[in-house]
Amino acid sequence: MTKTGSEQDVRMRGFSRRTEVDDFLHWVDAHTSALEDEVVSLSAACGRVLATDIVAQLDVPEFDRSAMDGYAVQAEATEGAGDYNPIAFHIVGHAWPGCPYEGSVPTGAAVRIMTGAPVPAGVNAVVPAEYAKASESRVEVTQAVSSGKHIGRKGEDIKQGSCPLYAGRILRPQDLGLIASLGIPAVQGVRRPRVRILITGNELVPPGKPKKLYEIYDANSSLLQALVVRDGGEIESLQHCVDDPNAIAQAMAASGADVILISGGSSVGSEDHAPRLLADLGQLVIHGVAMRPSSPAGAGLIRGVPVFLLPGNPVSCLCAYDFFAGRAIRRLGGLPPDWPYFSRHLRLSRKLVSDVGRVDYCRVRLDGLASVEPLALSGASILSSTVRADGFVVVPSASEGFGQGEEVCVYLYDRVPHFDEA
Repeated sequence: MTKTGSEQDVRMRGFSRRTEVDDFLHWVDAHTSALEDEVVSLSAACGRVLATDIVAQLDVPEFDRSAMDGYAVQAEATEGAGDYNPIAFHIVGHAWPGCPYEGSVPTGAAVRIMTGAPVPAGVNAVVPAEYAKASESRVEVTQAVSSGKHIGRKGEDIKQGSCPLYAGRILRPQDLGLIASLGIPAVQGVRRPRVRILITGNELVPPGKPKKLYEIYDANSSLLQALVVRDGGEIESLQHCVDDPNAIAQAMAASGADVILISGGSSVGSEDHAPRLLADLGQLVIHGVAMRPSSPAGAGLIRGVPVFLLPGNPVSCLCAYDFFAGRAIRRLGGLPPDWPYFSRHLRLSRKLVSDVGRVDYCRVRLDGLASVEPLALSGASILSSTVRADGFVVVPSASEGFGQGEEVCVYLYDRVPHFDEA
């Protein structure tokens, strides 16, 4: 039986227990799956997950076309051609892209042809322009060509009835070009999840606004907006809420979002209202996680919509988002749920210490290309640590850390070009 908000209220009392990270991940997976599909124009489809197969309704190309600028001829008539034995052809016309030569080319004649133009009837090869010396009505060919040389055959790129792209593919720019070449203006794509971001805290001031001495600039709005977009979500709204339960509850309860992220007010302080409000408005399933940072994180549901409680400290916010909320957004958008980072196995240049019983998110920086060095840190509010870091290492809850020289899996914030990606 779900407890009420007052029964789950841990303000000024602390957590009696903390949820294991794996259990939190299982909950995310159990309550998220790809959203319905929608029609998406090609101009907006890059990065979308294709919901249905693309089946070609035509051949690409739809006709034999020249692959070179030059002269369309009968290949047999060029046999023996060379610099010291040019073979002459009478030019009977021109072929341009979209403007073919009409009629059949007689034996011993040539058609001046441009790349992409339809190959006329009666010829079966193209001599490149650099191997021809032409006047207005005559061309001398100095290289023999074989039948089919420099001709793109009908359907050689895509055959009518074939399936060049399957459902589930994350569409890339070249995919959109291929779809466009089939005359298709839009695709069925998995709908992007609409994400509401609620930033709580009386002390927060938007960047660019004047602030008082003990106020701080809001970093998490920019952080979370960028993360949501990275993971394929759309910002439904970004709202700043003072530490007033009624204002926060109204913002949480409004319809229109597929995911709700609440930054701040998730811990055990007297003004940490979000967990209790989530319990009253829906279900508070998780509050308190066995990890560092982000131990005050939590999650639940309001009318089936996942709600994530993210700590206000920026590094904790980033960590909780990446572990849990980002996974939910990626799953809802049909994307792979795993970390959206490149990873490499590298050795530690010095030991990395952790405590048994919690998962540790440890920032590291590259020490050359073969090893990494843990950053000496204290506190979850040191956002600059993620800027100085090149990536992070996740230490399992059963581990006390890793020794110097031990190989660890490093998740890199950025792709490092010097690493071999094979």
